[in-house]
Amino acid sequence: MSTESSSHTLPQVQPAQPIRFFHRGKIVDVTGVHPTRSVLDWLREDARCTGTKEGCNEGDCGACTVVIGELAGGTDAPGAINGLSLQTVNACIQFLPTLHGKALFTVEDLKGQFKASAAGKIDKAAENAADKKHHAVHTLHPVQQAMVDCHGSQCGFCTPGFVMSLWSTYEHHQVEGTQPTRQQLADDLSGNLCRCTGYRPILDAGQRMFDLPAVRLDTRPVVAALTALKNDGLDYAAPLGARIDHFHAPKTLAQLAALREQKPRAQLLAGSTDVGLWVNKQFRDLGDIIYVGDVAEMKVIEDRAGGSDAADSSGHAGGELYIGAGASLESAFATLVARVPSLADVWLRFASPPIRHAGTMGGNVANGSPIGDSPPVLMSLDAQIELRRGAAVRRMPLSEFYLDYMKNQLQPGEFVQGLAIPHAALRRQVRAYKISKRFDCDISALCAGFAIEFEEGGDTVKAVRLAFGGMAATVRRATNAEAAILGKPWTQASVATAKLALAQDFKPLSDMRASADYRLLVAQNLVQRLWLETRAEDALSLEETSVWSVMPHAPNVAAQGV
Repeated sequence: MSTESSSHTLPQVQPAQPIRFFHRGKIVDVTGVHPTRSVLDWLREDARCTGTKEGCNEGDCGACTVVIGELAGGTDAPGAINGLSLQTVNACIQFLPTLHGKALFTVEDLKGQFKASAAGKIDKAAENAADKKHHAVHTLHPVQQAMVDCHGSQCGFCTPGFVMSLWSTYEHHQVEGTQPTRQQLADDLSGNLCRCTGYRPILDAGQRMFDLPAVRLDTRPVVAALTALKNDGLDYAAPLGARIDHFHAPKTLAQLAALREQKPRAQLLAGSTDVGLWVNKQFRDLGDIIYVGDVAEMKVIEDRAGGSDAADSSGHAGGELYIGAGASLESAFATLVARVPSLADVWLRFASPPIRHAGTMGGNVANGSPIGDSPPVLMSLDAQIELRRGAAVRRMPLSEFYLDYMKNQLQPGEFVQGLAIPHAALRRQVRAYKISKRFDCDISALCAGFAIEFEEGGDTVKAVRLAFGGMAATVRRATNAEAAILGKPWTQASVATAKLALAQDFKPLSDMRASADYRLLVAQNLVQRLWLETRAEDALSLEETSVWSVMPHAPNVAAQGV
């Protein structure tokens, strides 16, 4: 197998295990770079692949969008493209060692997708012949040609990122034999910002690309190369001045637990969607890093018997939905939406596809941001958080996990292992509402997760959960408002009492996203909306309260790998 070495100017640590990944038709070995060097910086400064751009450097604008390929575990795995899983991510906040054992695709790869040898090296003779043929006809991939045909680029700075997001969409729909709706294209592109062209011609290009002669990625050499890499975990080290910083990437849960217990002060890293900003924007020194992204056991999403819901009061069989802390936000929310369709809006409005592909639900919960979107939803579903230190595992209600602003119940050497949602909670009427200045890819001013259940045959409230983010120093349940509703008929009068009780539950702050008065008023209005959607008579349907009744997302859950 051909290899290419790329060394940074810092002295190498000996012996050094290299970062190895597939890029531009071959396996690349990288040593000497600091563990927090971003994929974007490596691409532009070391590999000299400057098609990928830097815009915001915080994962918001999408100019740096690249596609990461991983072995899918089988050619027929859900969402797989001939044995390969392809997902968009933001190169600016991904640390280079996270690429170990994976494939990196950038806009340069769309020049021509040529046949490769068994060793994974591009056949230059075939490339030259194809180049001559392409120059005689056209030199662009259908995604790029469609952007030209539809005038989808003006200044061009954001264009490579758009192209890579569209290429991922193109490959996924080609393998399924489908074409996306215009709204599905808009969802796929919600993490790519354009400041001059406007989105209409770009969406036109997203539809036009399927009208052109198909050009498919030949995944065979990529799958062969990744299989040959045999990623058994990474223990990488590089100097920072006189200090040596380590990047540990264990492969098993037992290895992770032992390493975390041994190094309780090391920085845990999952999707890097928050930690990456610590480095880029706050210039934090992370020291040693323990990466959980290669631990397959942490990505499990499955139904389990017993657990937090042995049996509910209605006689339904017990059990729980278990979500490993390393499961991506995309996979976790797709699973929840398959059970609770009313959560579709908060799923698709949570950041952007590149962020949801990389970020994890466990990381979003462990981060403890008071404006996180996952915790309110999970609290409304009576989720329990599972913590582990060494071999010891304990659980607690998520509502008891947060102690104060950015403070939680984690002990030294302990980490979040998973989340458990009782099946009974999934059978309640559930709603989630995200309020933000921008509809797509924005941080919430507040986010609410609600669940309500009624006595059989009546309108008396049997169980209620009202959880809010953005209203206090932590995500919290509105216990006074819940008490005002519980055990009472679900009427406008009880709703009015609950709305008044919210002022006892929360004393929100004013900041750049919203004033305190606005937050309290909106929270009260959302409780009113919950009543309008769940009242016994003339309840408003989801179609009557969402614009998606005329602009359907129609998410393809199977394509999300669920």
